[in-house]
Amino acid sequence: MSESAGSASANGALEEGEIHDVLRNGRRRLAIRSLREGEGEMDVRELSEEVAARETGEDPPPRDKRQSVYVSLHQTHLPKLDDLGIVDYDNDSKRVALRDRVREIEVYMEVVPQYGLSWGEFYFGLGLLGLLTTIAVLVGVPAISEVGMTVVSGVFFVGLMAASAYHVYSQQDRIIFQRLRG
Repeated sequence: MSESAGSASANGALEEGEIHDVLRNGRRRLAIRSLREGEGEMDVRELSEEVAARETGEDPPPRDKRQSVYVSLHQTHLPKLDDLGIVDYDNDSKRVALRDRVREIEVYMEVVPQYGLSWGEFYFGLGLLGLLTTIAVLVGVPAISEVGMTVVSGVFFVGLMAASAYHVYSQQDRIIFQRLRG
């Protein structure tokens, strides 16, 4: 077990520097994301194909890219994640599985479904739509200005609160876990 893993297990939680070190590498983020979106467990070959496909945008990815990803996962990234207790990596069977400790870093990862919006993009879009609608009311755009500023602002405030409530609800297990840890 590495020195950093020892410090993580001493107090039961990963240190912030360890979390940022894990997430600093794009390939590690893609591996964690692939495992999370899958069944939480797969063999290294499947995982390397998934990561290579995400990196290249090609399905199937080129063979040399799959090989490069396989080698780096096997030799570097999976042993590091295993040492930190984020995954279980069996070097002999070449199987990797997420562990409960992954929740400690999920708080820092914004997982966005393919072709989806991140929460940041969603809130930006909602705010921009609210601003443009407000301007439309102020300049007297027909139909919108007839609704009135009170109704327009009320609709956007209610929409923002509903989206925020859903966001908190959908991530409550991670948020509560982080608060209990800290």
